[in-house]
Amino acid sequence: MKISLKLIVVFLLLLGWNSILRAEILVYPVPQGIYYARHNDDYTVKVRQAGEKDWVDLFEYNVKVDMDTKSDATMVQFDFSGKVEVLIRKNNGEIRSAIVRPLSKGIQPKIDGNFLLFTLDKPQKLSVEFNGDRLNNLHVFANPIIKDIPDKNDPNVIYFESGIHEPTDAAGKCFRIPSNTTVYLEGGAVLKGCLNCDSVENVKILGHGMLLEPQQGISVAYSKNVLIDGITVVNSRHYTVSGGQSQGITIKNLKSFSYQGWSDGLDFMSCSDIVIDDVFLRNSDDCLAFYTHRWNYYGDCRKVRVQNSTLWADIAHPINIGTHGNTKTGDEVLEDMLFKNIDILEHDEDDRNYQGCMTINVGDHNLARNITFEDIRVENIQEGQLFHLRVMYNQKYNTGPGRGVKDIVFRNISCTGKYINPSLIEGYDKNRKVENILFENIVLNGKRVTTLEELNVDKKDFVGKVRIK
Repeated sequence: MKISLKLIVVFLLLLGWNSILRAEILVYPVPQGIYYARHNDDYTVKVRQAGEKDWVDLFEYNVKVDMDTKSDATMVQFDFSGKVEVLIRKNNGEIRSAIVRPLSKGIQPKIDGNFLLFTLDKPQKLSVEFNGDRLNNLHVFANPIIKDIPDKNDPNVIYFESGIHEPTDAAGKCFRIPSNTTVYLEGGAVLKGCLNCDSVENVKILGHGMLLEPQQGISVAYSKNVLIDGITVVNSRHYTVSGGQSQGITIKNLKSFSYQGWSDGLDFMSCSDIVIDDVFLRNSDDCLAFYTHRWNYYGDCRKVRVQNSTLWADIAHPINIGTHGNTKTGDEVLEDMLFKNIDILEHDEDDRNYQGCMTINVGDHNLARNITFEDIRVENIQEGQLFHLRVMYNQKYNTGPGRGVKDIVFRNISCTGKYINPSLIEGYDKNRKVENILFENIVLNGKRVTTLEELNVDKKDFVGKVRIK
């Protein structure tokens, strides 16, 4: 009996060792039609299994960022298991300093001449910045290996193989997705068009392929039970994902870049039961926005969970709640929202009306309530505010003021940005107030705050109870 147990233990140890040996690196083929047009030569990036000698070359994509400068940044992607080393050569100029963000990941790179080296033991979405340059930086997306690949011969599967794909709907420039369908984009698949889910249900959009410069990335309207997992959207003209009057939207491991006006990341109008997990959004408008009525969409926005994600707003808000609603009915609500374990790398907005890393600014008779921000780390605010809570009437977008903001919690929030504008808390009138706001364990530049003054808040009229713990 003892011998058998020993044999089992040895077998399990060998099995574990073999799984380490079977650790993989998968790279994606690059379609010939974009190989030269989309390459950025600022960096040469390679990856290898830790302890191995041979390096695997990655393709360095050019991605546009920041509406003000329209800068050329770089992106690389690969899939892996096990433990890998990433080697970056800076091809233009010397390396004086380097940093890997989000800082919460704790990655300490080693500089060796014009090379930078660091190790990864789990999937990550990172910004590598040399000499303080955040506009011409390198984005490293290290994905998990996909284990369950759909069968391309399944009649309920739309399978995009490696290569460039353009929609047959030339006018709408969209791939229209029916109900009960799985859409799969291989790692080397590049789609030049929107994925349109209109009045459908039970749709999955999967894979490590790319949408390249579509008018809009993925549209979900009047639909139920839509999963988006693994896709990268590069320089969509407008939304990366828009949701309208839909329920049950789940978005995981999505990466997004945009650099033009009104090119938001993920926007939801009158949607409920939303889960956003492990996304990286670098956008030149709101990274995340949640509204009630807008255009032809009607109804509340509720039951939202955003977690384990990185937001980078080159322009406007990382997180924006409120703004649009329905003054005709005056009864729409934004409620039951949780934003947890989020890194905000940047917020830059010169218009005071649209500032705030964490913003709730209700108009159009909206009411926002029961919203929690927890474990949020803000690394830099170039220009803007940390918090923005306001009942407003913006005549550019609204036909009436909001109804109120209440029962809001900010817990375990840190910010290292200095010389930023004061946060704002402002009601509209005695019947349209901001009230019952809790700030708990807020740390600004290493110091835990205990007063509104230390919190750097401009508290205006028609504000009810505000507590600091």
